[in-house]
Amino acid sequence: METHLADFIRHTAAGREAEEILRRCVHCGFCNATCPTYQLLGDELDSPRGRIYLIKQVLEGAEPTEKTRLHLDRCLSCRSCETTCPSGVRYTRLLDIGREVVESKAPRTAADAFMRSVLRNLLPRPALFGAAMKMGQSVRLMLPGVLRAMVPPMSSAGPAPRRSHARRLIALAGCAQPAMYPNINGAARRVLDRLGIQMIEAAGAGCCGAVRQHLNAAAGAQDDARRNIDAWWPLLESGAEGLVMTASGCCSHVLEYAHQLQDDPDYAVKAARVVLATRDISEVITAEAAALTPLLAACKPLPEKQRLLAFHTPCSLQHALKIRGTVESLLAAAGYTLTAVADSHLCCGSAGTYSVLQPALSKRLLDNKLTALKAGAPVAIASANVGCIGHMQGATDLPVKHWIEVLDQRLSS
Repeated sequence: METHLADFIRHTAAGREAEEILRRCVHCGFCNATCPTYQLLGDELDSPRGRIYLIKQVLEGAEPTEKTRLHLDRCLSCRSCETTCPSGVRYTRLLDIGREVVESKAPRTAADAFMRSVLRNLLPRPALFGAAMKMGQSVRLMLPGVLRAMVPPMSSAGPAPRRSHARRLIALAGCAQPAMYPNINGAARRVLDRLGIQMIEAAGAGCCGAVRQHLNAAAGAQDDARRNIDAWWPLLESGAEGLVMTASGCCSHVLEYAHQLQDDPDYAVKAARVVLATRDISEVITAEAAALTPLLAACKPLPEKQRLLAFHTPCSLQHALKIRGTVESLLAAAGYTLTAVADSHLCCGSAGTYSVLQPALSKRLLDNKLTALKAGAPVAIASANVGCIGHMQGATDLPVKHWIEVLDQRLSS
């Protein structure tokens, strides 16, 4: 794609990056075929190709409008288009650049800006978010239906392993997961313990930074990355094997740290090491197959009625991390029969804060996803990302769990 960037951005780092990305695009439109919002709305401007044109126009000097911002806001950042693109266009990075420029040139309404400020300042603070969630859980049954769907019942992390191991992996507690679904990390800790690995959490670590990044607060996201690196560094230096992420969304964002901090002389090298040391929990468990196989062989056979399971593959797992089939293989080895799920490449509509900021589109995507997941009559749904789990569980009576919880329960049988 030929570009003629305007003077305000042409010679900046963001401008050079945007130009490189734009020049890769060949207008083929393959991305439109797998874009969730284009599938729903049928509007070219709500497709990756259309949004690329909008961003290109703005970067070349056109004045953005509210309509420009609306079409960019409607993007889920699911990265399905990147999986489809034959030219390797880094669309999500271009979208980040475009959104930042559009927001600076076409300010939001006071109400919209306030809502985004609340989300930026509440969700990434575990103590604050945890207190708010606990308050909501205490009056959950009295909440209106829409709010009640966002607040899961109180739960615990379950029993903690008592053993210590020479092998250690650092886990990210995150911001929402400890308050909403503490048993996810609890289950991961128990499964890893059975495999001879101790899972530890670093005091001082918090939100991975994805929330702020997706809400056009890049500087705040970089601060989150620096804080986490500072918390993890002493543990890495003292012999921890690496980092394990139990939320695929967090994992995909942590893997961006090296890019985010590449121009920071104090953190560039550390960020690169953190990226190299970071793995999704599915990769960690798969690598321990020799220890896991006999443990699964010793489990009681699953009753026929409990074998059918639907696996929801989060966008962050399949499109960002490019991990496909790994979790499914682990669940099959554990004795489950996975049902077929139509259009499994499409987003469930959670997408970080998308379900709050774009509720109508989010609900349509959620309804479609649950219809596909329930088609095979499973007894439960498994997923790999806390946001997707909460989003789906709020709209169905079918149990929705992280797959590591399913594996933990199986190993306890």
